[in-house]
Amino acid sequence: MTDSADVLGKLAEVLEARKGAAADSSYVASLYDKGLDAILKKIGEEATETVMAAKDGDRDKIIYEVADLWFHTLVLLAQQGLAPKDILDELGRRFGVSGIEEKAARGHNT
Repeated sequence: MTDSADVLGKLAEVLEARKGAAADSSYVASLYDKGLDAILKKIGEEATETVMAAKDGDRDKIIYEVADLWFHTLVLLAQQGLAPKDILDELGRRFGVSGIEEKAARGHNT
């Protein structure tokens, strides 16, 4: 079992290593081989499954589906040359800043 504080970093290392692997050697390597659209499709599927699990109110199912969603999002980050630290740094930057203020600083309402 991996210490939960280090899971993202260890997973990022594995995902990075899979970038150079043959497509038939792992699921992640096959996603990289299929390209961005395949990765985005998986994220969309996992996001939908997360929403459905939340609507069902099943705690275990929510955990499982969010783990799948996070995993595929981490695949996207690696494919784009980004790391979990990039996202954590951005969340850290926003910490203590009102969501309303943060959105206003970006200049749009999304």
